[in-house]
Amino acid sequence: MVRFYAVISGFLSLLDGVSGYANPKACSGTCVNTHDPSIIRRSDGTYFRFSTGGKIAVHTAPDITGPWTYKGAALPSGSSIDLGGNQDLWAPEVAFIGNTYYLYYSVSTFGVQDSAIGVATSSSMDVGTWTDLGSTGIRSSSGKPYNAIDPNIINVDGTYLLTFGSFWKDIYQVAMRNPPKAVASGTNSYQLAYDPATTAEEGAFVFKHGSYYYLFYSKGQCCGYDSNKPAAGGEYKIMVCRSSSATGGFVDTSGRACTNGGGTVVLESHGNVYGPGGQGVYDDPTYGPIIYYHYVDTRIGFADGQKQFGWNTINFSSGWPVV
Repeated sequence: MVRFYAVISGFLSLLDGVSGYANPKACSGTCVNTHDPSIIRRSDGTYFRFSTGGKIAVHTAPDITGPWTYKGAALPSGSSIDLGGNQDLWAPEVAFIGNTYYLYYSVSTFGVQDSAIGVATSSSMDVGTWTDLGSTGIRSSSGKPYNAIDPNIINVDGTYLLTFGSFWKDIYQVAMRNPPKAVASGTNSYQLAYDPATTAEEGAFVFKHGSYYYLFYSKGQCCGYDSNKPAAGGEYKIMVCRSSSATGGFVDTSGRACTNGGGTVVLESHGNVYGPGGQGVYDDPTYGPIIYYHYVDTRIGFADGQKQFGWNTINFSSGWPVV
């Protein structure tokens, strides 16, 4: 019986390898309750992880592998934005711009368009040093084509672009002022990705590698798996399109436009990994390009508070990201 079990276990592991997806790499310390993580490394080598909930939970570690230690809330008083959800902030994005760290965050409640993207700044990222600046000017309400959550910032030749959006008409982008504390005057947002069949796209992240800009995003149902598990394949997965421009023209591996349902799977459920998403991409000085995300470990549990922190290296040798 023991031998039979070993053979079956080996066979299942082989199947997981055949799926083409690597399992998440090592994580020690606090690796749970890490929804929508944002990773950034300070010049002294300290890694910071920001995540949804707890007024933006902050963890630090000496390496991406950990051990991760909880430090507190980035914004313990919540946001000054006068909207529902201003005490339960979502989907942080942290970037180092000039000599300042910028923390972009979402203010919203689940399933509605009354949303806004805020920003805070710090000189060090340490807990207790963040100053909330309130709204960036990116807001949404009923009737808008987008939902103003899930921010991501990128500097393209001195122009700051903020990509955002969730469901409705999916992923949008807008130019920001310099420094990027607010939307640039006289500018309008424009669509980068849209699936008219499901509209279930969000959490965009634009990353430059080589000659291309890669638009990573999450597709499917993000949450509530313990009480409302979707049909197989309906859970979160990480998708990508690419373009030679950061502002549009994104297509998948077949050439289908990302604004017309295009998108190539980067990472999806496999083995004990279920619903990976909420991703970001980072060029690590030790490991090279990595993708980080949250996921459910089916051996542990499906509740939102049980989301695990995952990361993998990315191989771009084909011109497309492979995990």
